[in-house]
Amino acid sequence: MKEQSQDSLRNKHIIACVWDFDKTLIPSYMQRPIFEEYGVDENSFWNEVNLLPSLYAKKGIRVSPETVYLNHLLSFVKAGEMRGLSNAKLRELGARIEFCPGILDFLDELRKIPLSDEKFRKLDIKLEHYIISTGLAEMIKGSRAAQKVDGIFACEFIEEPFPPNFSKQPEFDLNSLSTQINQIGAIVDNTIKTRFIFEINKGVNINSNIDVNAQMSPQDRRIPIRNMIYVADGPSDVPVFSVVRSGGGKTFAVYSPESDAEFEQNDMLLQNGRIDSYGPADYTKSSPTHTWLKMHVRKICERIASENDSIIQSRIGGVPKHIRKESGMRLPRFVDSSKKADDNLPLDLK
Repeated sequence: MKEQSQDSLRNKHIIACVWDFDKTLIPSYMQRPIFEEYGVDENSFWNEVNLLPSLYAKKGIRVSPETVYLNHLLSFVKAGEMRGLSNAKLRELGARIEFCPGILDFLDELRKIPLSDEKFRKLDIKLEHYIISTGLAEMIKGSRAAQKVDGIFACEFIEEPFPPNFSKQPEFDLNSLSTQINQIGAIVDNTIKTRFIFEINKGVNINSNIDVNAQMSPQDRRIPIRNMIYVADGPSDVPVFSVVRSGGGKTFAVYSPESDAEFEQNDMLLQNGRIDSYGPADYTKSSPTHTWLKMHVRKICERIASENDSIIQSRIGGVPKHIRKESGMRLPRFVDSSKKADDNLPLDLK
């Protein structure tokens, strides 16, 4: 159902906190439990992934540096070094993911801000959380964060691909038992992330009848981009930072508290106008990140309330008031039968 237009009295307003995952909600990379489970050297795996784009380029093949790791994971599966790695196994391993200090409680705390003030409650302001990641959707779904967010957009694998001509086999088992991941189902890189910002903006994730590329007036979009806060860990998220900032939303970069290089990197993003602010990937009450994000969620709530007041005033109009005499002007004579005759005379004739 479409929301009411901006020039009417809206009955629902939604704020979205949109989160990157690796090095934003968690200190490192989510794939670590996979390597631990199968005894694969993590540093060696990522070093090989970093070499792949240039090696394939020598063969005249262009690959995405951000998602070529998906193919390398499949190579390990097919070679038997990660035998049995299925979507169910990925969910199981996702439960081992460790999170940044304070973040799981903080997600709940941010939701409570629109409920903390009567004027926000009257407007039915609601806060939703979304994760957009170049990591693995099944691992995020298996993590402790899954129950605290409203949507997850990340890379996905297919376990049992349909064979050629499967549609001509009437008895083909569409629910055949899966054994392990075999193909890439969905890819999310740092440019594709912007698509999901617009899906959240238009409500595609809520209403499948809406196409992300469909023309849609701003007042009909479920979550205005200016009601969004995007939190991520750095330069690779510049495309999303740009989309959110240009739409009037807020952008915040986080860094590892132990890394001077990441701090400097985020400071450069601020100086270049890519982000609104930055802070450590620490969401406990003593952290400036905790304070900044809470403050700006509340500011969005305040702005929504203020805009709603303005809409009410513009629709209702002004209240008639008594006219006072001004210098050089004669007041018109108004007759009120409920008053005595002298009371109906202009002041200067009494």
